Amino acid sequence: MRVLVTGGAGFIGSHYVRSMLSGAYHGYEDAQVTVVDKLTYAGNTGNLPIGDPRLTFVKGDVCDVGLLRELLPGHDAVVHFAAESHVDRSLVSPGEFAVTNVLGTQSVVDSCQLAGIERVVHVSTDEVYGSIDDGSWVEGTPLHPNSPYAASKAASDHFALAYHRSHKLPVMVTRCSNNYGPYQFPEKVIPLFVTNLLQGRKVPLFGDGQNVREWLHVDDHCRGVQLVLDGGTPGEIYHIGGGVELTNADLTRRLVELCGAGPDSIERVADRKGHDRRYSLDDSKIRVDLGYQPLVDFDTGLAETVRWYRDNQDWWQPRREDLFRFPRGW
Repeated sequence: MRVLVTGGAGFIGSHYVRSMLSGAYHGYEDAQVTVVDKLTYAGNTGNLPIGDPRLTFVKGDVCDVGLLRELLPGHDAVVHFAAESHVDRSLVSPGEFAVTNVLGTQSVVDSCQLAGIERVVHVSTDEVYGSIDDGSWVEGTPLHPNSPYAASKAASDHFALAYHRSHKLPVMVTRCSNNYGPYQFPEKVIPLFVTNLLQGRKVPLFGDGQNVREWLHVDDHCRGVQLVLDGGTPGEIYHIGGGVELTNADLTRRLVELCGAGPDSIERVADRKGHDRRYSLDDSKIRVDLGYQPLVDFDTGLAETVRWYRDNQDWWQPRREDLFRFPRGW
């Protein structure tokens, strides 16, 4: 079995690769893994077990069709994680998101179709749906993205599914809730707040703090992706949820407490443009059809994540300098 993973040096992709190479996924214990990653600010070969004889790393851009067509033959499956993913950055530089997320995905699925890849998973996000006041989204809910990032991911989903309808490409789409865990670049809310607090800084909380997000540990997310790769139906969409909803204010208070700081560490800042109020996924489809369930208790997972950042300051401290070019609220 040979699996090509795009964006495999990023937060979620590298966790998936490390899990596969460690034997966490049944039937893939001997799989050969090829990682293609552009190594932008959020990609890091230090996230990967470079030197593992089953891992091949290729520095490259998913928009490079020539590279993809050279690499893909001989692979059995592709998991497409590569994406620009930070909403604040998409408000500043939306063109980068359109290129990587839309054109990059089109390049990936087109190259997979030409190479005859047997299984393709396109990894997406709940943000394509916009905001929901009550209840939860199902896979057939119309898309209503409200940020350039979400719009680019929605377009990428449509490209992936169009290749299934037009060319019978065996592609599945996953949409997940907010991820957390170790090795996450410190621009996202949990690592940003934790690293701020560990350095004695304040944490910038957007608006009234009542925006609600559903939280999913990266290990649960990657297990869900693997279930879809293994048993999903081509042309279908699968939600991968964590089942824990918190306001940003509640999350912030938990992080302040875990880091041993006080309430004066919280600084209210102006709200993000177009800030979605609430996300919530109905993930009953993947639970019923593929046997998925999240295994990481949120309180335990959050405490372990904070501990990881406390114990690995040499990993994140060099990566914080780039953050100050962008809005820092949440």
